[in-house]
Amino acid sequence: MRIPVVVLTAGLLSAALPACKPKLTELPTFSTERKLLQMVVEIPAGTNHEQLYDPATGEFRRVQRAGTDRQVEFLPFPGNYGFVPGTHSAAVPSRPLPILLLAETQPAGTVVEVLPVGLLLLDNAGMLEQVVLAVPARPSQRILPDITTWAELLKQYPSVKESLRIWFQHRGNDGEVRVMGWKDEKAAEQQVRVAMQ
Repeated sequence: MRIPVVVLTAGLLSAALPACKPKLTELPTFSTERKLLQMVVEIPAGTNHEQLYDPATGEFRRVQRAGTDRQVEFLPFPGNYGFVPGTHSAAVPSRPLPILLLAETQPAGTVVEVLPVGLLLLDNAGMLEQVVLAVPARPSQRILPDITTWAELLKQYPSVKESLRIWFQHRGNDGEVRVMGWKDEKAAEQQVRVAMQ
């Protein structure tokens, strides 16, 4: 009796593998080896085009408004914007907790170990949105040397609050987003724990 041999070409193999690939939203919140907070980059720093990860397809898709791709009509994203896997946002429970990584641009889909340094509270069109502010856990990836806490960030870069406030307020339509407050790294870590439930 002959046993058939199945040969997968590169195209068939790549088509078969996505089913095996875990959804980025289902990755662990903390890295397995180092137990550090992880984030998934959705929008690389330096772009004006908004996109979201779609767990159903495993792809990144442009955010649309009124049938056209949404674009920030202001300065580009000041950091890598994404989400903390394994969490749920209080503002939109179907979405993970948002996070802004203050670092050099990273491609969409990159998973980065991070240190939370603060928490930004926004009123986004009437909904409370909480955005974790973070820096890379690896010192070699940091553009803000020696910054691992909110106090250090404010001491060395006192204008960071004003810069981020202006950017977030201009991210949406006029008057749509307001900064409600800022909290430190402990509050950010606590929000991550709450969002994991």
